[in-house]
Amino acid sequence: MKQVLARPAARFAIGLVAPLLFLAWWQWQASSGGARALTFAPLQSIGAALVELVADGALARDMFATVSRSLAGLVIGGSLGIAMGVSMAIWRPLDRVLGPLLHAIRQVPLIGWLPLFGLWFGTGQGTELIVVCLSAFFPAMLNSYEGVAHVEQRYLDVGRLYGFTPFQQFRLLLLPAAMPLILTGLTQALAFAWIASIATEILLGAGSGLGVTMQLAQTQQRLDVILVAIIATALLGFVINTLFQRLRRHLLRWQAAPL
Repeated sequence: MKQVLARPAARFAIGLVAPLLFLAWWQWQASSGGARALTFAPLQSIGAALVELVADGALARDMFATVSRSLAGLVIGGSLGIAMGVSMAIWRPLDRVLGPLLHAIRQVPLIGWLPLFGLWFGTGQGTELIVVCLSAFFPAMLNSYEGVAHVEQRYLDVGRLYGFTPFQQFRLLLLPAAMPLILTGLTQALAFAWIASIATEILLGAGSGLGVTMQLAQTQQRLDVILVAIIATALLGFVINTLFQRLRRHLLRWQAAPL
């Protein structure tokens, strides 16, 4: 029993080694003087900036704005991507008509669409959400398409043997078989949506968000605030990804455990 309890504690302790070494190296660079002191903010300055942002509620407000925008883009773009990918895999004429266009569009980096979207929709938060939705759309679409299109033939044979209707075949055979790849697509969509949220906030600077804080701090030459926003971005992204991975394992708990 003690060994079981000790293993997570040991892994946690080992995981702290690299961050602690990195913090020690950072503080050494910041206190060495010269040009390095201008590019490496001391840890105490970063801590003071953190207290400042927490005290006036700016950090919580920015974190909420970025997370809300990312999750909204994931829900909207991911849902549309799954629907499109599944539809194209089931109905091949739709794949032949829309497939080439969608594959051509996804070759353009999403940030490259910002000038055009800015002309069409302005540079407000609506444009930011559109870019985030698109960033989540394509990973969800591609993985959903692959998941449904490559379901093993033996599953379809079982459906025909039992006389399943098309809806029953989709609900009982295609969807469960494709679910691992669909969830993989959503995992990728979550990562792309998070990155797109930060990037559009930095480039457009509309509303509030961690990216907006980074952009404003750069103009004010507040390196400590930039670092606080970067750390908050990293920790939030890690927490969200961890929670989503646990949800994925729960939804796929019917799968056989790897040997």
